[in-house]
Amino acid sequence: MLFVHAHPDDESITTGGTIARYAAEGAHVTVVTCTLGEEGEIIPGELDQLGSWAGDQLGGYRMGELAEAGAALGWAEHRFLGGAGRWRDSGMAGTASNEHPRALVQGSLDEQTEQLLSVFEELRPEVVVTYDSNGGYGHPDHIRAHEIATAAVRRAEGVGRLFHTVSSAEATARGLAMLRQDERVPFRVPADEELPATPDAGITTRVDITGHREAKFAALRAHRTQVTVGPDCFALSNGIAQPVPDTEFFVLVHGPAEGAETDLFGGLPLC
Repeated sequence: MLFVHAHPDDESITTGGTIARYAAEGAHVTVVTCTLGEEGEIIPGELDQLGSWAGDQLGGYRMGELAEAGAALGWAEHRFLGGAGRWRDSGMAGTASNEHPRALVQGSLDEQTEQLLSVFEELRPEVVVTYDSNGGYGHPDHIRAHEIATAAVRRAEGVGRLFHTVSSAEATARGLAMLRQDERVPFRVPADEELPATPDAGITTRVDITGHREAKFAALRAHRTQVTVGPDCFALSNGIAQPVPDTEFFVLVHGPAEGAETDLFGGLPLC
């Protein structure tokens, strides 16, 4: 099983429970991260000078956070696309960092696909997980990660399924309703429509992570420059609460649907 993510912390936010569950069940789980997250905003004030606007050392710091998150989730292997630092965080859409010569979005899609294919050829994943065509919420690097993973799966041999990680509209609404009733939540709880979510009619696969929420929250805490954890929720630097459901949600876009309703491997032939 191989997860393709754009920046350190994406793996924990969107798929942390799924990574922890399958790792605990004995699957060989690999995470590929496309950049070091150099353009991320920094929450702890004492670390502000790591930012790209100052010392530009955030990427190296986030490598340590990612390693700590990986230890919490229990994955078997981690790779940076093309090697650590080959591709740089492009920043949000329309920012000057999009034009950096090493920005992920400035790179050759063919070269990046070949780099991912080399990982596929070594590890032979049966299941690949990445973002949808909008990258979840429109971040340029998430969209490029989607493009790289999709192109690689089309060319690779042996990949049984490709999934997009998504948020459930119904689960998001339920989670936000509960957070509004919890006086301990230190963040602003948004209106339902403020958080990106997928209509539940389009969701094909629901993975129960109830037994792995502790690991997911430990991984989120590891990404301390980017994430603040609250009761049953977390927030990024914008201070907006995001609930953490007991289920992670996926859309199957390649491979057989039978058996995939609650298990990314469900129904696939045993190796």
